[in-house]
Amino acid sequence: MTIPPVIHPIALPALPGAPDIASSSASTFADALGAAVCQVETEQSSASNAVSDLLIGGKGDVHNVALASQRASLSLELFQQVRNKFVSAYQEIMKMPM
Repeated sequence: MTIPPVIHPIALPALPGAPDIASSSASTFADALGAAVCQVETEQSSASNAVSDLLIGGKGDVHNVALASQRASLSLELFQQVRNKFVSAYQEIMKMPM
């Protein structure tokens, strides 16, 4: 009889602005999902404010507005891809026979 190898958790680098989930023992999946949604909304709001500041107030420059817009777009794409993976995993679990 062989003993299966022990699976060790992988330490991933923390995302800027994301809560430290590993240090909080009471953290749940809903908390992590809520924090991710909040981060995406913050990026979208920041990009929108940068665009309106440039167009209405004349503050800032095009370079910073483009960076803020791209950052917001990438954070939304990342969130959508993670959501798609969770939905796919859920569908696979639901296909398993009981």
